Amino acid sequence: MIGVRLGKTEIVVNKNGFGALPIQRVSFDEAERILKRAYEGGIDFFDTARFYTDSEEKIGRALSGVRDKIKIATKTAAVNAEGFWKDLETSLGNLKTDHIDIYQFHNPSFCPKPDDGSGLYEAMEEAKKQGKILHIGITNHRLKLAKEAIESGLYETLQFPFCYLATEKDIEIVRLCKEKDMGFIAMKALSGGLITNSKAAAGFMSQFDNVIPIWGVQRRSELEEFLSYIENPPKMTDEIRALIERDKEELGGEFCRGCGYCMPCPAGIEINNCARMSLLLRRSPSAAQLNAEGRAKMKKIEGCINCGHCKSMCPYGLDTPALLKKNYEDYKAVLAGKVSVI
Repeated sequence: MIGVRLGKTEIVVNKNGFGALPIQRVSFDEAERILKRAYEGGIDFFDTARFYTDSEEKIGRALSGVRDKIKIATKTAAVNAEGFWKDLETSLGNLKTDHIDIYQFHNPSFCPKPDDGSGLYEAMEEAKKQGKILHIGITNHRLKLAKEAIESGLYETLQFPFCYLATEKDIEIVRLCKEKDMGFIAMKALSGGLITNSKAAAGFMSQFDNVIPIWGVQRRSELEEFLSYIENPPKMTDEIRALIERDKEELGGEFCRGCGYCMPCPAGIEINNCARMSLLLRRSPSAAQLNAEGRAKMKKIEGCINCGHCKSMCPYGLDTPALLKKNYEDYKAVLAGKVSVI
């Protein structure tokens, strides 16, 4: 088993973390089976958020009996101290615990600091003083804000998108965290489903001893793949390097990562899937995307009101309306049989 030390927290966990966002989509019983199997298989780090509907409750139900043997990270998207305390108490109740190992600000639009007027960082410090949280973290999708958080010295962990499609700027963030002895939690390790070779993804992560990827899991079959890497950790090989280079060539540049921060759309468009439909069709079985439900979702793009909300909210600076239209044209070409997909 390969362990990862999360910087100055001194927390050491298995290299394979559990990303609990997707278990929102399964029943409580199925989530319990998946979470218990994850723990029994060797996973001891579980990441969730107040924003992930019933994800915290499912973790609390499944794993409260082994609470002393696992580490839990969750998040608050509160914008003031009142919201912070409400979220924290709700999370503690949902998780059936008296403390959270790493409590993170959830993709804030600014880097919370003492005396910034929001009261957020002061609330974090007070919660830590009370023992309700043990370590202070932050998550973000923006390079500039991530760097600011690292350089501030105020945070013990950073959660940031990181996968084998990473740019040199992304890799520099990982290096900076190591220099500052700050834990690095890699979200989007499969780029929101666009990376379909988990072995290659894990092999890439093996090069960074300060990084713990949190694999998003909602099916037992997916979980078993990651559990197999605990006993047999993939390494970077020439074969994996070649695969990564091919994927970088195909996926590099402007593509939607599916983070969902542009949502909700006033026109009801499911932007985080529709804006990357072309890639989804080519990288995974397409039947589910081409059924009546999928067609109805894509057709909503016709109702785009060009309000610019999605574009203004995109942490990657994408021209989302243009991307939606491009994907819709491609989708119609697939339906018409003009383009072949998987």
